[in-house]
Amino acid sequence: MLHIPGSLHAMGAIYAVWLLWVLSWWAAAFFADRAVKRSRWQIVPMIVLVAALVVLSHYLGAATLRMTLWHTPQALRWGLLALVLAGMAFAWWARLTLGRLWSGTITLKPDHHIVDTGPYGLVRHPIYTGLLFSILATVAAQGSVESAMIGAVVVIALFAKARAEERFLSGELGPEAYDAYRQRVPMLIPFGPK
Repeated sequence: MLHIPGSLHAMGAIYAVWLLWVLSWWAAAFFADRAVKRSRWQIVPMIVLVAALVVLSHYLGAATLRMTLWHTPQALRWGLLALVLAGMAFAWWARLTLGRLWSGTITLKPDHHIVDTGPYGLVRHPIYTGLLFSILATVAAQGSVESAMIGAVVVIALFAKARAEERFLSGELGPEAYDAYRQRVPMLIPFGPK
């Protein structure tokens, strides 16, 4: 039987999974259609949140950032790795459902339409839902001030991007159609409030 000492191995596995996910997500971008229109304001919330993170990290200092908020046992970290993978699988399911309509930025594609099948029948932003689930599981496994700060920034950024995306799509696809979808399907939490 393989013995894996210490708590670093589960975190190393979580980091490796994130790296593989980022590389696969980036590689799949080459299979999306080109945009016919882009939102002008999508980058502003990201810049503000990243700047806030930089300023906070400067004032808190490196020692504070590495401070442990809680200790996550090794066995629980392996369980959290399974949750990270589940969130990523949900995000990939959503991306595959979108197919060539997917974009990493807020855009309008040729023949753009509301997708409400698969994970898009559960939540309006299943990619963000999967990522948020994976991020929160990673923060729980890490348990540091730094991971909590980064997790908070990413949660706020994804929520802001989801809101901006909804405004853009409502304007481009028609408020009647998008509002009807919004009335049927919750934003980020399956079976949650709409």
